Amino acid sequence: MKQRKLILLTMVLLTILLSACSAADTVSHNISKDSDEFRVIRRVVFYNSLTDTYIMEMVGNISVDLDRDNVIEVIAKVGPDKYQKHYLGLSDNVTYTVEQLRTSDVSEYDYKMIFKPEKIIPIDIEYKTGEEEME
Repeated sequence: MKQRKLILLTMVLLTILLSACSAADTVSHNISKDSDEFRVIRRVVFYNSLTDTYIMEMVGNISVDLDRDNVIEVIAKVGPDKYQKHYLGLSDNVTYTVEQLRTSDVSEYDYKMIFKPEKIIPIDIEYKTGEEEME
């Protein structure tokens, strides 16, 4: 009987632990998505560990891609429909941090489906009204 209670308690604790991990994963995904949609203010700082100095700092609505070896791709939103893309290299003595400056209002239940009309509807559409003659 004691062993059965111990097994039951262990299963309950594992369930709680796993659900907490999945909630954190969901929130992390939502924050990353908001960052890639330029809704999160970030600061990227490059630091030279040999000279003990900051080399560069970028602050703003920034999307960061870390998929390349020794190169960070940064896209900054600089206007309503204006963006700048930068490639920043790393070396043995240069490191960086990416800091989120404000909290994100994301939920583990948040779901968004974003359609980009310019990708769905071709731009070169011919439009005719009923008043025009059809050929």
